[in-house]
Amino acid sequence: MSNFQHPEILFGLFLLVPLCLLFFYVLRWKNKMRNRIGDEDLVKQLTRNYSPRHFSLKFYARTAAILLCIIAAANLRSPQPANEGSRRGIDLMVAVDVSNSMLAQDVKPNRLERAKQVLNKIIEKLGDNRLGLVVFAGHAYLQMPLTPDLSAAKMYISNLSPALVPLQGTKLSDALRICDASLDTKEKKYKAVLLISDGEDHDEKATEVINLMKENGIVIYTIGIGSPEGAPLYDPGSNDFKKDVSGNVVISKLNEKVLQDIATQTGGSYQLFNNADEVANNLASAINQMEKKHIGGGQHRDYTPFFQWFLFAALFLLLVEIIIPERKMKWI
Repeated sequence: MSNFQHPEILFGLFLLVPLCLLFFYVLRWKNKMRNRIGDEDLVKQLTRNYSPRHFSLKFYARTAAILLCIIAAANLRSPQPANEGSRRGIDLMVAVDVSNSMLAQDVKPNRLERAKQVLNKIIEKLGDNRLGLVVFAGHAYLQMPLTPDLSAAKMYISNLSPALVPLQGTKLSDALRICDASLDTKEKKYKAVLLISDGEDHDEKATEVINLMKENGIVIYTIGIGSPEGAPLYDPGSNDFKKDVSGNVVISKLNEKVLQDIATQTGGSYQLFNNADEVANNLASAINQMEKKHIGGGQHRDYTPFFQWFLFAALFLLLVEIIIPERKMKWI
């Protein structure tokens, strides 16, 4: 059954009521002015080229166009046949490091931008899997709970920045703990975590969380962004590279061993970022080899929208309104 995606917009139709009242008020005012002049022949002479009929037609065309635009904005749509029984996938939580070290430029333009790039490539290959997003630095926050709406995930990813987490650092344990809590602990399979970080600061508490996640059947895949040689960190506040208390330039280096150990402990795999397509293909291949479950529950459904037809009709009426003159024309 067809329905409106944004039914609240239909309240805008009530705006047409005062518009129509104003129109009829103007018509009444014009009649009063005509009567005040008094001389009927003079009035006819002065308004001989004016067409009240055309004036009304122009108003009706404009009003109908506004009505159609409001209906288009509400987006009348028809649901496509549900086929949830054939949708199979896993639940994947993505934890992204947004600490200041991810702004290092040993990979251009910087580590965080490359992380966004590879994440978008991965999302394009996820298919029917559900995805959630966690961001972390000195603390971790759930940005997006599990959802099959991958277009929403891309929107969140485009906004990733260190400003999302005021407290800096790399608290891997917090990020992994939130990922674990976001997944169904009753299931011992069908779920994975993707950790994207430079692994610069090792969080000793992470080992305890990783063991718990392993018991819960969660496979952790890790992607390292950066280089072992590292790069200096730019400090926007001082408009210079960040320095330690001794005045030495701080070099942020990729810690591959931390990320390798995390993946190995849960049966996952580690990848060093070098090419977004290659990393995305490898992860998609690994996920496709995992055992899948039915993804349903009515959380996502495709629709056929009809808003474009209402917009076309509104555009046609506006063109008609422009063509119709207020003066009398022999051909109209």
